[in-house]
Amino acid sequence: MSTELLFRDDAYAKTASARVVAVDERGIELDRTIFYPVGGGQQGDAGTLVRANGERIAIVDTRKGDTMDTVRHVAAPGTAPPEPGETVALELDWTRRYALMRLHTALHVMSCVVVAPVTGGNIAPDKARLDFDIDMSLLDAGKIERETNALIARGIKTETVWITDEELDARPELVKTMSVQPPRGSGRVRLLRIPGIDLQPCGGTHVRNIAEIGAIRVLKMATSWQFEPQATPPFEGREHSPPPRFSPQKMSHISFVYASFNDAAICVDRRSR
Repeated sequence: MSTELLFRDDAYAKTASARVVAVDERGIELDRTIFYPVGGGQQGDAGTLVRANGERIAIVDTRKGDTMDTVRHVAAPGTAPPEPGETVALELDWTRRYALMRLHTALHVMSCVVVAPVTGGNIAPDKARLDFDIDMSLLDAGKIERETNALIARGIKTETVWITDEELDARPELVKTMSVQPPRGSGRVRLLRIPGIDLQPCGGTHVRNIAEIGAIRVLKMATSWQFEPQATPPFEGREHSPPPRFSPQKMSHISFVYASFNDAAICVDRRSR
């Protein structure tokens, strides 16, 4: 049974009611939820389930279930779980979620300033990161700061757009992420549109207007190196190859951009492998 994902239509919903569908050691499954499960680099939501008798069940994480559009709510260790069939009230940790929404939307804006393939990312309540396949020498901290904040200051409303799997296949340029592909199979794909700035598949939660992000700033840029192991041919007369060697000739430039709000920073560094 699929979980009705209320956050898809209203990321600002802070409370709701739901029926418990299943409970096991991995979490609590409900028929509907406002809790976003970890995915696309964004951390899962936290909050509380309130039983009819007033008992409060702390939810410390939210994860995807075994099938498409099912969600498991992970309770704090030692918590007595509800029974299937119970009706519970959902209370989202809104301060945490709203921080995730602001940072997630900030990464969309920043991805239009740093023009390079996106190789990964992570979004936490206090900071977020985008990984770009670009050499550090092509990045300028002041430029990232100025141009990202200039876009944010335009105060543009965000929009949710749905297209079919076939439409997405016909427009591969919409997919910026190299490491994560949009989920297919349901017949349609969800996109975030920031008119005049960005349009790409994304199932996460975002603010209604990019002005809600607030200003960001660049704090530092740093560099580290990692080499990629290269296979070596087997020795003559031996069944197995020796251990891989590390070759400095095989490297790719990956720049990590850490974003946070104006009271913290964006941090840019690079790891080459």
